[in-house]
Amino acid sequence: MPGICAVIGETESEAIEKERELNELTVPEYGLHQLSNMLGVDLYTYPLDGPLPELPPAETINGNRSRFQLVVDLAQREKLTIRQLLHRLAGGRGHRTFAGTAVQVADQLEAWFVSGGSDGFNVMPPYLPGGLEEFARLVIPELQRRGLFRTEYAGRTLREHLGLPRPANSFSEVTTSRSIAGL
Repeated sequence: MPGICAVIGETESEAIEKERELNELTVPEYGLHQLSNMLGVDLYTYPLDGPLPELPPAETINGNRSRFQLVVDLAQREKLTIRQLLHRLAGGRGHRTFAGTAVQVADQLEAWFVSGGSDGFNVMPPYLPGGLEEFARLVIPELQRRGLFRTEYAGRTLREHLGLPRPANSFSEVTTSRSIAGL
């Protein structure tokens, strides 16, 4: 269940403007610190509006190698500058980010789901509580109209909602061969 960070607007241009405003709130020094640690390179000496410098091989990273590779692949695939990469990581933390209308966000999620790329999503709002409220108010009803999101819950627990059996409780039966008094 991959993460999705959706910036939602009534129009696409409103969503893009909102994303720009959110990006302006990022603190480059904090992002540079985090990204430098993740990539194993001091990025403070490189221009924010330039590309990532030569990076060490993933095998030499003393940390989360899969996150390292995800970030490097994202930067290379989309030809992101360091600043653009910081913005992408600030909201989605390396997960999918998208700015658009509720219908456009639903289109993205549906395409990902139908293609087999995901069987669910972790919603990662770009700000709280408003980003989550917008997603629930605007995107969820669109997904429900498409038959892609439940309109009722199947049970009381996440396990029941996912249709998973309840495991046996290994502590429900006390099997001791002696009593406390016999100790």
